[in-house]
Amino acid sequence: MTFNITKEYDGRLLRSYLKLTLGLSTAALSKLKNHPTGIMVNGQRVTVRYLLREGDVLTLAESDTPDTATHTVIPTELPLHVLYEDDHVIALSKPPFMPTHPSHGHLTDTLANALAWRYHTEGIPFVFRPLGRLDRNTSGVVIAGKSRAASGALGNALLSGLVQKRYIALLDGHLSPEKNPLCHKEISPEGREIYTLETHIYRPEDAGIRREVCPATAEGAEVAVTKFCILGYASDGDMTLVLAQPVTGRTHQLRVHFAHLGAPIVGDDIYGTPSQLIDRHALHALSISVPMPFATPKSDDHRDAPPMDWVPVCPNAVDERGVLHTYAPIPDDMAEVMARVGVSYEGLCP
Repeated sequence: MTFNITKEYDGRLLRSYLKLTLGLSTAALSKLKNHPTGIMVNGQRVTVRYLLREGDVLTLAESDTPDTATHTVIPTELPLHVLYEDDHVIALSKPPFMPTHPSHGHLTDTLANALAWRYHTEGIPFVFRPLGRLDRNTSGVVIAGKSRAASGALGNALLSGLVQKRYIALLDGHLSPEKNPLCHKEISPEGREIYTLETHIYRPEDAGIRREVCPATAEGAEVAVTKFCILGYASDGDMTLVLAQPVTGRTHQLRVHFAHLGAPIVGDDIYGTPSQLIDRHALHALSISVPMPFATPKSDDHRDAPPMDWVPVCPNAVDERGVLHTYAPIPDDMAEVMARVGVSYEGLCP
């Protein structure tokens, strides 16, 4: 990766530029420092104590090599829908029934296998660095860093609360959050009624993968916060379509929260019941907004979070602030169910 140093950063300590401006993680920075050509300025190796000058050309050795590539993921020719790609990140649309990572019983049918095949055919060393993962039955956007530094920058953005994820879910039941004391209402700038649900979640002993809402004092309890708005109800009133933003990223968070409110996700065979309408849980990761790795912010002291829009904005593109907005089309099985029960999602899709 190459960066041209502008007047704005003349006299800046290189360490500050790498960590604050580029957002490199401590691990990524350590790897660069130990690489013989990890950090170069104007063709010469330098330390992080170097003072930058206008016109300097900074080069970071961040490309994966055959020695650092992942060899445990078997390249497999599978359909792969790329939403967005540049030198630093790739955004993919994961279909339902495809695991994100290989695991026992799923060694060659995952999103990682499909991407490994793409890299294999292009002769590029492959390492899969997704920003989180989706359950096998959850469809939608998955973003991955294309280098360790980019992945670290994405992870830092997530930990700093700068990543905004939006999911649509069809719920089994007529959700009335205004009647639930755990739900707090606010009005968004767009005039939508936004509800916030905050609980604690844990995994009980001998519960397998199942999570539950629990008291804050329970062993292993973690805070879980979900924001959501109601998009509409089925024609018979027995189903609810919601747009949800998990503020925290707990395992099965949305599934647990909506089940706790008495309206589990349609087709959820763990927290609800199987459905004749759809053979998976009706949950789709519609879009993600995230600051792009290495996009120079206006101030190193503060990076604004993406705007809390409740619909995707300029999908699959980077806006003027360096924020990447992605959007994965609603899959056919969910679209068919929503049409069948009379729930409209008009205006939700760009």
